[in-house]
Amino acid sequence: MARSYNQVTLLGNLGRDPEIRTTPQGKKVCTLNLATTESYKDKSGQWQETTDWHRVVLWDFRADTAEKHLRKGSKVMIEGKLKTRSYEDQSGTTKYITEVLGNNIVLIDSAMSSGGNSGPSHAGESSPNYDSFDDKDSSDEFDDDVPF
Repeated sequence: MARSYNQVTLLGNLGRDPEIRTTPQGKKVCTLNLATTESYKDKSGQWQETTDWHRVVLWDFRADTAEKHLRKGSKVMIEGKLKTRSYEDQSGTTKYITEVLGNNIVLIDSAMSSGGNSGPSHAGESSPNYDSFDDKDSSDEFDDDVPF
């Protein structure tokens, strides 16, 4: 049987403050707009930059971490998987959106502002089930002794 793998790692800056909302079931969800910028030399040898924007969705304690520690301009690394979903707009047209479902956050700015002695701060690494964002409240697994 053929296997597949869906993993993405992004390192960039937030384009705006995190958007926080709560589902009708009481789960916290956070949406981030993350910009990644690539520099390259064009055919004439001049440096160019291109910026891509990524929609990132974080659930439960990861959403709490983003709400508490991230702001517009924050540098952050997100690990997760790509997910495409569909919805109908007001005119009834089906639209598709691809998002990154984040399962690990590395707070780059927090590590640098705290002196950098302990390295970047992580959220989400100890969660054993990254695939079930909607099925389980992973905030029960959050270690309150994490230094951020």
